[in-house]
Amino acid sequence: MSTFHSIEWKAGVLRLIDQRVLPQETRYLDYTSAAAVAEAIRDMVTRGAPAIGATAAYGLALTAVHSRATDAADLRAELAADAEILRQSRPTAVNLFWAINRVLDRLDRSGATTIEAIRQTVLAEAEAIFKEDVETNKAIGFNALPLVPDNAKFLHHCNTGSLATVDYGTALGIIRIAHEAGKKVHVYLDETRPRLQGGRLSAWEMKQLNIPHTVIVDGASGHLMRTEGIDLCVVGCDRVAANGDTANKIGTYNLALAAQAHNVPFYVAAPTSTIDMNLKSGDDIPIEERASEEMSHVGQCKITPDDTPVANFAFDVTPAQYITAIITERGVAYPPFTQSLADLMA
Repeated sequence: MSTFHSIEWKAGVLRLIDQRVLPQETRYLDYTSAAAVAEAIRDMVTRGAPAIGATAAYGLALTAVHSRATDAADLRAELAADAEILRQSRPTAVNLFWAINRVLDRLDRSGATTIEAIRQTVLAEAEAIFKEDVETNKAIGFNALPLVPDNAKFLHHCNTGSLATVDYGTALGIIRIAHEAGKKVHVYLDETRPRLQGGRLSAWEMKQLNIPHTVIVDGASGHLMRTEGIDLCVVGCDRVAANGDTANKIGTYNLALAAQAHNVPFYVAAPTSTIDMNLKSGDDIPIEERASEEMSHVGQCKITPDDTPVANFAFDVTPAQYITAIITERGVAYPPFTQSLADLMA
């Protein structure tokens, strides 16, 4: 397990590591309401699709534990209302909706008729999601291990490690498993503008784990592939459509195009909770747009002229044709993804 915890539940309090202040400061914030948790997700105190899902599940647990409802029907109504507040926090990561629906579905199936029974059911499901995420990430890493050569040079975008999940991580989890298996690896980390998740968060995690790494600007990936040689690109995802189109942090599509041009395998690490078989293609994935200040400012310093229009897309969609394989906890899916993903999800 990692020496730090992105998410912790302690006696009715949800504790999150504040990713906005890393790496300069390791700060934990405590939450006792679903509305505050939704704000934490929106403000990126916590981020990463699996972490968002587990956090939202615990947000509902906070409602169940701290509610002042006097009968079961009122508590169920309160949970439904807070579930909607949590759903509105970020639109692209399907894990958010998956985790909320899973908790509510479990409650419906339980037939709980008392406040205490409802509390126990909601908390138990949140804890199950939390624990399963770790095993899911490890399985993804082990399924990817045969694809990783010795002395592998990786290229990674954004942050997909223990900060973006409960522990281990998805794409960075692949690198971590390879490192722990004794394969000598080196990972080049896109800094990942505009919030610099690669330069701030992934580099911090790699340093904690003693994994050799180098941070590069996002636009250097093609140059690095041509001059240094990269063995494989590994990225995470926030949603996968039924045809294999994948939404991930903005800049992933550019990286996939560079990989295609240089014949570098491009792998997507995807827990099956991120696969949305209800969406035919990536054209149906909602793309979040965030505040212009994330681009117009670096910290408190304004870098654009006044009144400059800014388009701050948080995600892009990589078409399936540029993806070598999608690595899940159930196995590795190869093209054609319409068939292989359907088989995995069955």
